[in-house]
Amino acid sequence: MAEKTLLEAIHDGMATALAEDDRILVLGEDVGRNGGVFRATDGLMDRFGSDRVVDTPLAEDGIVGTAVGLAVYGMRPIAEIQFLGFSYQAFTQLLMQAARIRWRSGGSLTCPLVVRAPFGIGVRAPELHSDALEAHFVHTPGLKVVAPANPYDAKGLLLAAIDDPDPVIFLEPLRGYRAGRAEVPEGRYTVPLGSAAIVRSGTDVTIIAWSAMVAVALSAASTLEKEGIDAEVIDLRTLSPFDGEAIAQSVRKTGRAVVVHEAPRTVGLGAEIVATINDTVFTSLEAPVARVTGYDVPIPSPGLEEVYVPSPARVAAAVRATMVF
Repeated sequence: MAEKTLLEAIHDGMATALAEDDRILVLGEDVGRNGGVFRATDGLMDRFGSDRVVDTPLAEDGIVGTAVGLAVYGMRPIAEIQFLGFSYQAFTQLLMQAARIRWRSGGSLTCPLVVRAPFGIGVRAPELHSDALEAHFVHTPGLKVVAPANPYDAKGLLLAAIDDPDPVIFLEPLRGYRAGRAEVPEGRYTVPLGSAAIVRSGTDVTIIAWSAMVAVALSAASTLEKEGIDAEVIDLRTLSPFDGEAIAQSVRKTGRAVVVHEAPRTVGLGAEIVATINDTVFTSLEAPVARVTGYDVPIPSPGLEEVYVPSPARVAAAVRATMVF
């Protein structure tokens, strides 16, 4: 197995899918000749042709609307939105069309569409570029939402998303694109949607995170280990449907939980996870479930990004607070 960055793993996943199935195509702004703003599609147009890797106008509603039509009529498009914050322009196509096709048609039509988009801080981008909007999509019945944290999962989850008969929003961590390398198998493999992963075992507290926040949680866990606190870290991987059973099993063991996400706090996915814990394993809790999140403001100017986003220190402090009960 070769070692790849998360970005290279995503590129490999798309190349694998394009080579296997003529129904698959990639479309989006600058995905062809320029290879994408972060080079996720670099070289794919040369390899597979301009009818399979398609440059589009700067029009997110047009990109996703075209992809919805292609999917309903038998293709399996992978649409790229350059930054997740720009997906606001395509909410009609995503939330009102793609998500409802199966229901609206009484099950006679499906929409096997993948929408890829980077999100979160990490490149000191201007307004909207770093917005974490996962809760909007998780709140929409009919959409599946995936958020990998490492190269192996990125490729495996992407291939599983492409195989899925329903629309999948595939969220890619901006600051995780080139943050490190890990072994990624050549060729096809999949990571099942809806299955979380325990990336660090522990007995004292469960930390639940996804995407770039998994590395933050692991860093906090390393700090806490020196203080005698043994933290278990769960990488949710799929946000909708999320793996409530994996969370429940872990919290039954540890009795404490902290949820970490980059999006604003109010009505974030963390609140639903807290509710799930309370519904399923309330009697196992030794302390209230804590949340470490972004703040209820737009992501600030680049110089203040690190103040906004959860840090290992903030996560560690939340864990310590749960330990006093």
